[in-house]
Amino acid sequence: MRSDAPDIAREPYRLGGGLSSRSISFENPTGAPGAGGREASPLGAGRKGRPMTWLDPGAEVELCDVAGPGTFRHVWITTPPSQRNLRSLVVRGWWEGQAHPSIEAPLGDFMGFAHGRVVAYQSAVHSVGEKAGLNLWLPMPFVRRARFAIANEGEQRVALFYQMDYTVGDEHGADVGRLHVLFRRENPTTERRDFELLPRRVGQGRYLGAVIGVRDLHNRWWGEGELKVYLDGDSELPTICGTGSEDYVGLSWGVQPTPFLHHGASLVQGEYTSMYRWHLLDPIWWRREVRVTIQQIAWADGLAETADDWSCATFWYEPVPSAPLPPLPGVAARTAAL
Repeated sequence: MRSDAPDIAREPYRLGGGLSSRSISFENPTGAPGAGGREASPLGAGRKGRPMTWLDPGAEVELCDVAGPGTFRHVWITTPPSQRNLRSLVVRGWWEGQAHPSIEAPLGDFMGFAHGRVVAYQSAVHSVGEKAGLNLWLPMPFVRRARFAIANEGEQRVALFYQMDYTVGDEHGADVGRLHVLFRRENPTTERRDFELLPRRVGQGRYLGAVIGVRDLHNRWWGEGELKVYLDGDSELPTICGTGSEDYVGLSWGVQPTPFLHHGASLVQGEYTSMYRWHLLDPIWWRREVRVTIQQIAWADGLAETADDWSCATFWYEPVPSAPLPPLPGVAARTAAL
């Protein structure tokens, strides 16, 4: 990015630096200048003619296919807030014409919460309204092309509303990373085998963090496992080693429903926990390779190996072309035991 490019958050008085603003929704599906609100409603032409669409089971709708250079700045989506729906809808994103997606995750997890359970909260990355007004604030740069779609892998016809706000004219350097997001679930995990938040990636990149879901299967404290970040040749032992699962998300003595800007938990309800950690101020970069795991250790009158139900939506930046993501769990696996 140019050295004189405006910092849009810290310098709101800067007048664009050559950037132009665009927005894509069903009211302007191309984002083209002067092309919004074409369709008519019973109120007449341009009077809220197409604010949403219906998405049938098995159908996919394209959210955008735009030419660069540009940067997505904000995504807003809403849909009926049932748990099955928010785990059945899948967001996919492709950068620069790459054949496989760099983003592939259930809508709810991608937009900030596990288990499909909507709880109003705000972090540095997401803000969620109590009736599933879902917002994502991470910048997503692209140079030549960006394409996003949502697929309905559920059994119900659902309503979908969205808006994607972006700038065009951004000048991105050769080392710019594209946002990557994957979803994993192990239900249950395997004793003595760490749960992978980020399976091994080769090349360079920056780990941003994760939205982590845990379902306690044993009615005991599950969170003694330590985070491990294996960097640039680490094999048996990692460079970065945490002290416990609740410690990784910046809490202590268990997990409390405390949603802070860069860390915390948005849901602690019975056996269900949804927590997150964002490495925006304490970056984790890698130069050659990375792997991020968290141990499966409980407390039962002492440390004990355990196996519980864990999921994650993990976020990172890396250049493209990039390797394919691990396979997305099928809809039955994603929606089991919600």
